[in-house]
Amino acid sequence: MISRLFIAALAVLAVSAIAIAAEQPYAGLDTRQIKALSSDEIAALTTGSGFSQALSAELNGYPGPRHVIDLAEQLGLDDAQRSAIQALFSDMQAEAIAVGTQVLAREAEFEAAFRAGTLTETGLLAMAEDIGRIRGNLRAVHLKFHLRTTALLTSHQIALYNAERGYGAANSGHGGHDGAH
Repeated sequence: MISRLFIAALAVLAVSAIAIAAEQPYAGLDTRQIKALSSDEIAALTTGSGFSQALSAELNGYPGPRHVIDLAEQLGLDDAQRSAIQALFSDMQAEAIAVGTQVLAREAEFEAAFRAGTLTETGLLAMAEDIGRIRGNLRAVHLKFHLRTTALLTSHQIALYNAERGYGAANSGHGGHDGAH
């Protein structure tokens, strides 16, 4: 009898907790320094990591330099490819950090304007568009290095890459581009 009562009480508590969480989806986010950015996103912006910026390329058969480096052995990269792709990765990371820093600065300014209560609709539009433009630049940085990496790989290496990453055959094509030969 007590065990059924205990289970019933736990069920009521669980339902109550779910209901409270559903009513307060942003609870706790108000303590963030920049409210719109998670700690993972801030880390990606400061370290130059992709954070899914290049999924359009990645899932359409354009490998990125970071993952190609990780899979160098499985792909059979030669020394020249390894060196060139490592250089691409270094360049991509430097560019991504520079642009990511710009995103963080503008997001912090946006946050500060909201906190200060100084935003007008015109100012809001200008800042939001600027942040969008910079985020677009960041995405372009990651995407262009997928293109550059693909140009250094053979079609066989691209197929191996897609298989290693778990992508189906439908995602192995890329507009007829066969990579290097």
